[in-house]
Amino acid sequence: MTSEFIRDYASFISESPSSFHAAQAIERRLVEAGYVRQDEGAAWAGLAKGYVVRGGAVIAWHVGQVADDCGFRVVGSHTDSPSFKVKPFPGSHAHGFGQVNVEVYGGPLLNSWLNRDLGIAGIVTDIDGVNHLVRTPAVMVIPQLAPHLDRSVNDKLELSRQKDYKPIWSVGEADLLRYICDHAGVDPQRAAAFDLFAYDVQAPLVFGGESGEDFFASGRQDNLSSVFTSLTAFLSAETDAAVSDGEDIAIFAAFDHEEVGSSTYSGAAGPFLETTMRRIAASLDMEGVGDERFARMIANSSCISADAGHSISPNKANLHDPDHHPVLGGGPLLKVNANQRYATEATGSALWLRSAAAGGVATQQFVSNNDVPCGSTIGPATASRLGILTVDVGIPLLSMHSVRELSSPADLEAMTTILQGYWAGA
Repeated sequence: MTSEFIRDYASFISESPSSFHAAQAIERRLVEAGYVRQDEGAAWAGLAKGYVVRGGAVIAWHVGQVADDCGFRVVGSHTDSPSFKVKPFPGSHAHGFGQVNVEVYGGPLLNSWLNRDLGIAGIVTDIDGVNHLVRTPAVMVIPQLAPHLDRSVNDKLELSRQKDYKPIWSVGEADLLRYICDHAGVDPQRAAAFDLFAYDVQAPLVFGGESGEDFFASGRQDNLSSVFTSLTAFLSAETDAAVSDGEDIAIFAAFDHEEVGSSTYSGAAGPFLETTMRRIAASLDMEGVGDERFARMIANSSCISADAGHSISPNKANLHDPDHHPVLGGGPLLKVNANQRYATEATGSALWLRSAAAGGVATQQFVSNNDVPCGSTIGPATASRLGILTVDVGIPLLSMHSVRELSSPADLEAMTTILQGYWAGA
């Protein structure tokens, strides 16, 4: 029987068709646990349990028994996923169909989005600057040409990002902007702009193996898998005395825009985390808080950059390193790259392994095949921005960046246990 943890994970993904919805889902759980939102434009109280929200990004903190040599223990993830973003003029018409003008967001596995039931989710901003969350049901599809009309389609699929990935949403002319505004509860005449993304409406599913629970299938697991597991571990501070009474400040950080480089006001390459850490430090009743005190806190800090990683694909094993074969269900990954596309170094590796040992959890290592270029994460951006020890990790996935990715329920639970061990002081 599927565990309550996995059912909650499925619910969290279903609640989060866009980064903005993910931020709302995170905030709801934080509020239920007694965390208080801080206004970035106002003076901060010295809250032991607080959080801030910037668009689709959230940073929360928990202050325990702060010691003179305390630092920050940060787990960073990101709320966005590869998708298609609606263009400023959202609707067009061609050959009897209403279409949606979209732009590729990030690096999706494009062909996986064909022939899927797609909704639209994100925010509509009115002329007063107020954001309105919106989520439509299935409203569009990217139809693929039949093999009768393209005999080469099963041998070589070549599609234009501009022409071939343009969804249809109606037969005949229809007003897409009005439809979206109706769902957002906004007068179309007052709609100033929007940030809207395509999402697959199919619900998550657990299946596979004799138990029927080997695989968890869903979109957006890169990187809602890390957002959910780190949030669950973070909120365990309510029941884990080692976390709630810890000498370091626990920080949960879920950034936006990682899939497009993180260089935004709510991304990991910007000042959001550093500014928040400085303000937390300044709001505490600590002797000598200032640049020198903060520098000492940074020197005693660390960060786990939690993103998804790659399981070996049994049909393409030659594209993986021949001596590193991580697999679904084998435990979360320690991600290593010689060129620092991942921020992991030996000291950070030891921190990760101590955290895993504290929970009695197995872990695996991922390193790329030398002939296959490596992706990157928020880890290098965080390490270079703050100058803190950073290690890159994540659960293994198959079909990463597709509209429907595969993970292992066992890895998700193990990831949560390791992060609990990290925040407990491993």
